[in-house]
Amino acid sequence: MVKELFNSFIHPWEIKAMLNLRFKEKIQHPKQPLEELIEGLGDRDFCYTALTKVSRSFAVVIQQLPEDLKDPVCVFYLVLRGLDSIEDDMDFAQEPKLALLRSFYQKCEITGWNIENVGDSRDYRVLLKHFEKVISLYQSLDPAYRKVIADITKRMGNGMADFAEKKVYSLDDYNLYCHYVAGLVGIGLSGLFSASTLESASLEMEEKLSNSMGLLLQKTNIIRDYHEDVHSGRIFWPGEIWDKYGKEIGDFEKAPQSTNSLACLNHLVLDALQHVEDSLQYMSMLKNKKIFRFCAIPQVMAIATLAKVFNNPNVFKTNVKIRKGLGAKLMYYTNDMSNLTFEFHKCLLDIQNKLNENDPHYYVTKSKIEYLLNLTSKEWNNPYYTIQYKLYRMVS
Repeated sequence: MVKELFNSFIHPWEIKAMLNLRFKEKIQHPKQPLEELIEGLGDRDFCYTALTKVSRSFAVVIQQLPEDLKDPVCVFYLVLRGLDSIEDDMDFAQEPKLALLRSFYQKCEITGWNIENVGDSRDYRVLLKHFEKVISLYQSLDPAYRKVIADITKRMGNGMADFAEKKVYSLDDYNLYCHYVAGLVGIGLSGLFSASTLESASLEMEEKLSNSMGLLLQKTNIIRDYHEDVHSGRIFWPGEIWDKYGKEIGDFEKAPQSTNSLACLNHLVLDALQHVEDSLQYMSMLKNKKIFRFCAIPQVMAIATLAKVFNNPNVFKTNVKIRKGLGAKLMYYTNDMSNLTFEFHKCLLDIQNKLNENDPHYYVTKSKIEYLLNLTSKEWNNPYYTIQYKLYRMVS
């Protein structure tokens, strides 16, 4: 905590946000492995404890949701986390893995089902070993929620199985893969929001916008995780982009500051920026403040991360992350469209300030950023944000 406060010492709003979140956060994040925490836990308590272990960030943002949605979204996440863990387990034989990916949605209807020794990490293996507890909570949900979860799990499992034997090369492949692993999450969440009646029934029909919400997050993670993925033998950067700049995917790590390496990185960021407008349009449609925050926080974290990685050679050497203080600030203050678009605008301005005229996509990126800056400025054009913006421009 002290280190994070020091890193944010010239950003007082970040320090305030970190302290507020530290003292107001209701959820605990135990350091012990999941298997040491589950003795005597009921099904629901197991699910929420498992959530803190398999996704710290999601365990926090789920607290933003209305009570009626917490259990459905928690189960939705854990079911998809279990599916994803099966896909990522490199020691799981291919034939039974593919069969399980395609049939996993059916397991949620089998009381008591679980599977041992499958998963790509210790906590994920424990989750799947005790998956009957997730199934129990799933089966207690309203049928409308169960229908959404089962449908998305079926579509995602089949998509993962399709890509298990297929490399991501073309941009079409890239978009389809991201759709299967993240876009469907956005589509499923829209279905759950509509089923709750807290949002319009028509929201579940907005598949293009919902898909873009997921793609913006997934592409940001793929760009940021280059170093980790290359060293784990995974390649998610589409060959249609990276082979324009290098002969091998590992070439960028060898020369991180080269023109080609940075041009490749920036090309991928440009591709991710195509989803920003859809993301903002989707969030402008949300009526419930808690659902808005739940959706908006990951999106504003994503645009802040894109601003951080753009033209940044450190992406090829380590896992680049935004300051914890900045993350706390974005989480604490993202409450409405004015604040959201103001933060998007600042991040886009950061990217604009890092544009390099030697980049082969300089003019395309510049045009895209200018369009998005104009789009976002319309939402926060009032004296409060204008003063903040002027101060920000002075120090940026």
